[in-house]
Amino acid sequence: MWYQLICYVKFLIKSTNQHGVHSPFVFDLITKCFYDKTKYQAYLSITDYKKSLLKNKDKIKITDLGVGSQIMKQATRTISGIAKNAGTTIKRAKLIYRLSNYFKPETVLELGTSLGIATQAISLGNPKSKITTVEGCQNISEFTSEKLKKYNLKNIKLIAGNFNNEIEKLNTESYDFIFFDGNHQREATLNYFETLLKSTHNDSVFIFDDIYWSKGMTEAWETIKQHPKVMVTIDTFFWGFVFFRKEQAKEHFKVRV
Repeated sequence: MWYQLICYVKFLIKSTNQHGVHSPFVFDLITKCFYDKTKYQAYLSITDYKKSLLKNKDKIKITDLGVGSQIMKQATRTISGIAKNAGTTIKRAKLIYRLSNYFKPETVLELGTSLGIATQAISLGNPKSKITTVEGCQNISEFTSEKLKKYNLKNIKLIAGNFNNEIEKLNTESYDFIFFDGNHQREATLNYFETLLKSTHNDSVFIFDDIYWSKGMTEAWETIKQHPKVMVTIDTFFWGFVFFRKEQAKEHFKVRV
């Protein structure tokens, strides 16, 4: 917790808004997506989805294949507890909805479905997209699969399995949009990044969750930034964005969202 607090203070000192950005691509992303104040109709469904999880007191047995929760250590947890402590916040769900709506990705991969909060938002952002999402815990996967069906989301394929095994089967496809929200460990994150690099094209976007989760995650983020194929990164503190646009000079931004 202290590590994250110190990192956040440093981020606030170094970060900027659209006025400190000279890249037209990044400027448009910030002004037309990050800072978009439109009250989208889909926000009602996003909020309803999260609230329904927060009201659910059913218990579920968890298998943590990654680093696990920093707050919840017990093997059996309530749906409401997972939604409160580990689930995507409504604010971030709305942001990832806007990102999906802005980029309109045809192919999406999500590592770490959890309760499907971000998955639902991505789906609503572009109903024409083909979403593949992987969840490591079988019980959570089964719960979320049924939950998403109730919301009539038909463009989602949910896979239950270990990320290491599943991405080896999935990396032959080309992805427009990959959301890394699962195993928050340095070596695992770098392995997923390297493995899925072959699935990218010039306009692909990678989003890494919790880049300041731990010192190891921050080290992984810094390593990713320096990769020769990575041209532009945006650090929003809670998410790290990676772009591979060859037409741009290599630049790194810290942006308050």
